[in-house]
This record gives sequence, C-alpha cells and structure tokens, in this order.
Amino acid sequence: MTVYDTTLPYPRDLKGYGRQVPHAQWPGGARVAVQFILNYEEGGENSVLHGDAGSEQFLSEMFNPASFPERHISMEGIYEYGSRGGVWRILREMGLSSQRPAGRAIQRDEAAIEQWRTKRWPALKKSRAERDAPSSSSTKVD
Repeated sequence: MTVYDTTLPYPRDLKGYGRQVPHAQWPGGARVAVQFILNYEEGGENSVLHGDAGSEQFLSEMFNPASFPERHISMEGIYEYGSRGGVWRILREMGLSSQRPAGRAIQRDEAAIEQWRTKRWPALKKSRAERDAPSSSSTKVD
C-alpha cells in the first residue's frame, strides 16, 4: 500500500480548471453529452458458492454488511434482482440494447450470452468505413 508522504506536495489535482473550464466544443453545437453504462455483474460477487471465504460485503445496498461464511440469501437476492429483472427493465424503458457481457457473468447466464452472440453481436459488426467514421462522442471539431 502506498502511503502519502505529507512532507511532499499533494499528488492529486482536486482543483481542476476551477472557474476557467474549457468549452468542450461538442459536434453539431450540442450542449450536453450523456453516456449510460449499465454493468451486468450478477454472479460476480463474492459467494461461498464460488469458493470464496464469505459473502460479498462491499458491493451492495446494505450498510456495512459483515462477510458471512455461508450462503447469504439476502445478498444473493440483491444481485439476482439485476439479472432476473432489473437490467432488462432498464434496457427496455430506456430503449437500449445489451452490449458485451464480461467476467463471471459469461459463466453464469448462458442464455443471455447466447442472445448477445446471436442477436446483438451481428448488429454491432460494421463495415470498415463505418468503423472509421468519427465517433459521436468525439470532442474534436472537424
């Protein structure tokens, strides 16, 4: 673990631009850029089912839960809501589609992975010209 030496200048920039924030110059004169990232991590939490010493204790809606050395049904239920209903509800209501699954989610939900492989991945493939086109998130002014 790195410990901050208080005799040296503070290594983090907490001031940033201050009142002089540069203009982003978004394409088309846009004023706001919003990006949504929805992580599907259900099944990736610590669990004795996965061989972990105890249940998840940091990544939950519970306040400071202790790691439990057996199955923690409440913790599992919090995670299961996301894969069983929550993620699909959010994607549907926002008119979004699923992207690339990762981590343990790949090992835990074969049907979701197959849906991604057969329906979403082909739609994401693009021609070379489309891939080389400027990104809608580009901050460069043409």
